[in-house]
Amino acid sequence: MKIAIVYESLFGNTEALTGAVATGLRARGAEVVAIRAGEPGDHDLHGIDLLVLAAPTHALSLSRSATRADAVTRGAQETSARSGIRDWLLAAAERDDRPPVAVFDTRARVTRHWPGSAARTASRMLRRMGFSVVESASFYVASITGPLLPGEMDRARFWGQRLAEAPARGPSVV
Repeated sequence: MKIAIVYESLFGNTEALTGAVATGLRARGAEVVAIRAGEPGDHDLHGIDLLVLAAPTHALSLSRSATRADAVTRGAQETSARSGIRDWLLAAAERDDRPPVAVFDTRARVTRHWPGSAARTASRMLRRMGFSVVESASFYVASITGPLLPGEMDRARFWGQRLAEAPARGPSVV
C-alpha cells in the first residue's frame, strides 16, 4: 500500500505526529512518503492508495494566512507559515483522482470538547470535493505552541497502524 501524508506544522507538533503515524503505517508494511504542504511534490499523488492530511487547529478550523502570521509572532518559523492544508485543499479541488483520505489535527488541550477543529473542517471540504474520508482523529498539545501531551505519540503510532486497513473498512471517525 502506498500512502502520502501531506502535513502543515508551525511549532513542530503536527510534524512529530506525522512521523509517528508514518512509523505506525510502515509497521504494517505500507510505503509512506510525508510532504509538507506547499513544498514541491505536495500534489504528486499518482498511484497513492491512501492520502493522509495533517494540520494544526487554528481558531477552531484550518489555518489561514492571518492565523499562520500570528503563529510566527509566537515563535513559529516564517518558512512553515507560507502555506497550509486549507491552501492545499483549494488547489486539490481540480484533481481528477480521489484516493481515500484520513485526516488528523492537533488541538490545544483546553479545546478538547469544543465543536470545531482542523480535521472537521478538512473532512467537510474533502467530502464536498468528492473525496471519501475514511478516518479522522485529533491529537492534543498542552498549549498553542505545545508540547504534545503524554501518550499522544504512542496514540499516533497506533492510529497509523489502524490506517493501514482503513480503505477496506470504509468511513469511520476516531
